[in-house]
Amino acid sequence: MVKIALVHDYLKEFGGAERVLRALADIFPQAPIYTAFIDPNSDAAQAFVDRKVIESAWGPLLKKKNLYSPLRFLMPQIWGSLDLSDYDLVITSCSGYFARGFRVGRKTKVVAYCHTPPRFLYGYQTSRDWQKYWPVRLYALIVNHFLRQFDYRSAQQINYWLVNSGNVARRVEKFYRVQSKIIYPPVAVDRLIKASQKAKKEAYFLIVSRLVGAKGLEEAVAAAKNLGFCLKIIGGTAGYETLKKRLEKIGQGRVEFLGRVSDEELASYYAESRGFLALARDEDFGITVVEAQAAGTPVIAFNGGGFRESVKDGKTGILINDTDVDTISQAIERFNKINWDKKILQSWAKNFSEERFKKEIEEFILKINSSKLPISN
Repeated sequence: MVKIALVHDYLKEFGGAERVLRALADIFPQAPIYTAFIDPNSDAAQAFVDRKVIESAWGPLLKKKNLYSPLRFLMPQIWGSLDLSDYDLVITSCSGYFARGFRVGRKTKVVAYCHTPPRFLYGYQTSRDWQKYWPVRLYALIVNHFLRQFDYRSAQQINYWLVNSGNVARRVEKFYRVQSKIIYPPVAVDRLIKASQKAKKEAYFLIVSRLVGAKGLEEAVAAAKNLGFCLKIIGGTAGYETLKKRLEKIGQGRVEFLGRVSDEELASYYAESRGFLALARDEDFGITVVEAQAAGTPVIAFNGGGFRESVKDGKTGILINDTDVDTISQAIERFNKINWDKKILQSWAKNFSEERFKKEIEEFILKINSSKLPISN
């Protein structure tokens, strides 16, 4: 029997990375999940109540008053406190909180599923402009130098790299000097296709995103207000209430904020919306645009990052080279001239299904191990 463990940054919010972790947990049902910390009152914690979750020795401190962010300088100690040397295989789901540098045995094989190298270390936009104050910039200048060293050093301890897109594959090669294999993240395509069968299209455009920075939300809201179309935004504030107020002021009644909704409600909104907007300029992959296409809804997305891989221009959506009002106006004009084919949209979305993800993960793990692993019930 091969002993397997899963590792994840932390469990505080349930987003795209956590959906990948959920899929991995279903593939490897006996594997415990190790993490820096878990917020017991979060939706992420609720999503894994059926799994054994073990947090690091630093967990109680990290989740106190959101200290997990300013205490990033403790990464070597946080992950070094986890001893996984008894496991034959460790699969780590890693992004901004590293999820690497834990102790392993000589025979332990480590596979990293990388959502992205830490964005804040390499000049990519982050959800919060946390370096806008000079003391923080000075702190970051000093701390990030050592964190980049840890990031690179811990990356060299990984045996195999999996990434969620070609976009991230290029980052992994650039910053870690290693090759990786692309396995696109799992999307609930079949459920969304089923939900769309009896849906009737309505006049609104849709965005699904947490109300944070670097997602193109302000540009989308400004376009809704200036061009006069109805926009609905699904997603929690994640503590960014000031951003929501700013968006409400910009939108002047043209935008409806729906907050978090159930999976069933989300599927209905996807299927009934006229179109889906995705204006983040360097999204790692972008699961929501695939979800929209699975529900039969075409997309207007920024021509960058993972959107270039998940949207077929003119077939399943429109890719735009800027996010100003004039560009979005031209995109909507083009959007209105195309007779979108629901079957083409949904056929394309099937390339990113949960079943495909499970199959590719299982095949990869079996390939790198000489013995057959207990990969499913």
